[in-house]
Amino acid sequence: MGLLDGKVAIVTGAGGGLGREHALLLAQEGAAIVVNDLGGARDGTGAGSAMADQVVDEIKLAGGEAVANYESVTSVEGGEKILKTALDAFDQVDILINNAGILRDKTLSKMEESEWDSVVAVHLKGTYCVTRPVFKHMKERGAGGVIVNTSSTSGLVGNFGQTNYGAAKAGIAGFTRCLALEGKKYNIRVWGLAPVAVTRMTEDLAGMGNEESRAAMSPARVSPAVLYMVSDLSKDKTGRFLFAGGKRVAEIKIVMSDGLRKGEGDISAQDIAQNEDKVFLPDEPLSLM
Repeated sequence: MGLLDGKVAIVTGAGGGLGREHALLLAQEGAAIVVNDLGGARDGTGAGSAMADQVVDEIKLAGGEAVANYESVTSVEGGEKILKTALDAFDQVDILINNAGILRDKTLSKMEESEWDSVVAVHLKGTYCVTRPVFKHMKERGAGGVIVNTSSTSGLVGNFGQTNYGAAKAGIAGFTRCLALEGKKYNIRVWGLAPVAVTRMTEDLAGMGNEESRAAMSPARVSPAVLYMVSDLSKDKTGRFLFAGGKRVAEIKIVMSDGLRKGEGDISAQDIAQNEDKVFLPDEPLSLM
């Protein structure tokens, strides 16, 4: 018996990297998989069917069920066609993992409008375009479901040279928190994932391309956290964010200091300056590993 027997999962960007590992593990645990991948380069250019087809073949060879989809996540029409592929093949959707992504890293002063728009389109708009029809299906079907949105420490914490990517990933985090509230009434759980792994997208980032990093930060080490999220092992949780990578899984939360309170009169700028120890949290470096 698998943790996901009888379930149907859509995984976007599942032709390689994190998405492929998510798809393979969920299939191993009994889920039928829609392997979505546009098949382009890591910057979003190009397209092809080979990447998605190869993962489908891997799943079937191992005795699982899977079907390929090659739509772009950047349009409403594409999102609806991804859902249609799942319904035509398996009649239902229980799990959605929004994983598709691209990188076009530049410092802001060197970033062109096209490099901003393309990253926001795939990550943030793509999350909307795929999630909306799937969420509506889950709501109308009345059997609940689980949605995992891939955010990033670049959006939650920050990273040099990724204002486009970080803004999109922070937007996904806000989307996730709001949708988790909307989904509670319908038993639709919504998670945020902040993964760290060496993939085609990250292999040339500082310190990520050597063999030691590849072994320690394999994308396969992220997928068990995703399995936990989408299975009944976490059936009482929604609206949470998990960091997953290497040999660590940890919750990421927004926190607030106790702050400055004033009994009478308005708080002035001078009051804030004189009470910074109450207003600000300790400036401690965040360790991600």
